[in-house]
Amino acid sequence: MSEKIQNVPFAKPWIGEAEAEAVGRAIMSGWVTQGPEVAAFEQEFAACVGAKYACAVSNCTTALHLALLAVGVHPGDEVITVSHSFIATANCIRYCGATPVFVDIEPQTYNINPMLIEDAISDRTRAILAVHQMGMPCDLKTILEIGRKYSLPVIEDAACAIGSEILWNGQWEKIGKPHGDIACFSFHPRKVITTGDGGMITTNNPELNQQFRLRRQHAMSVPDSVRHGSKQVIFESYPVLGYNYRMTDIQAALGREQLKRLPEIVERRRYLGDRYHKKLADIPGLKLAQEPTWARSNWQSYCVRLPNKCDQRQVMQFMLDRGVATRRGVMCAHREEAYAAKESWSCGVGLDECQCGPGTCQRLKESELAQDQCIILPMYHQLHESEQDRVVAVLSEACRE
Repeated sequence: MSEKIQNVPFAKPWIGEAEAEAVGRAIMSGWVTQGPEVAAFEQEFAACVGAKYACAVSNCTTALHLALLAVGVHPGDEVITVSHSFIATANCIRYCGATPVFVDIEPQTYNINPMLIEDAISDRTRAILAVHQMGMPCDLKTILEIGRKYSLPVIEDAACAIGSEILWNGQWEKIGKPHGDIACFSFHPRKVITTGDGGMITTNNPELNQQFRLRRQHAMSVPDSVRHGSKQVIFESYPVLGYNYRMTDIQAALGREQLKRLPEIVERRRYLGDRYHKKLADIPGLKLAQEPTWARSNWQSYCVRLPNKCDQRQVMQFMLDRGVATRRGVMCAHREEAYAAKESWSCGVGLDECQCGPGTCQRLKESELAQDQCIILPMYHQLHESEQDRVVAVLSEACRE
């Protein structure tokens, strides 16, 4: 009887007994919502990335929303970003009543093309929201120069980029230090480390940090940790509109253990990324992501651009039929039904001047091509070399079909 071939999943979190014990500790403490575990996780995360402040929240979407509010994005404003990202990036701008202005990407890195940003700036622009797509650092140096030139705050959507690094003034520094004004991270199970779901905001600005902390907890003037520990009766107040964006202590306990694993996880992913590079180099017409000399990706995702003759869906189905799960290239928000109304986004051209039809934009050509021509291959800490070889072999076969 032939040996049954095990399927290769697309992603898998690396969670063990240490995490289970930590979660049990939090549960048995009786303090399961935001409390001492969250505070400890924040301190440890800030130290890990080199930031002065870290604020834990319920997910990266809420992190981005709080970041935009903190830098003063209001209804009627514009925020420059990319369409080529998970839809949450654009959604958070709309949560503020502002309009996302989409800029195209570089085909080599799948990140925002900084050479196109200045053309998209208007008198309504209030911020630049730059994405480190799939863990690959974007060109922060150039983006920050533009931000300073026009007095625009720069927020980093670092949802995928925990553990990624950038060469800064001759030193390798972690994404999240932050180099812009604010950086926002995700701990979704598909990310490098996870808290089940959760997010973190880092900054070196104490005023911004204070705003995050106030608004994440309904803008309550007195944190519950202070109130519960007080020997005097305290009545809190709610000076501004706030949100329930807190992380629980159960999640934070899990995150603290995951953070200890981060160096090993990133090292393994970089090894697997390099191995993919070498193994895939011989497939004719296949294009691999390019890591700039000033960037070190954590390879949160490993993306390839298919040969021109290949149909994306057919290749993905061929691989799935043979037990290898993949995902399509990163989505484009402007092609989704939620963005069908032209008033919901802009490409930097006025509505009267835009000649593009629904779901497409000539100024976002590279973004659309990346979505249509790219697939993302399995990548996770436990991926064995033999499984990776199988992924390569099945992809090579699919490209020959």
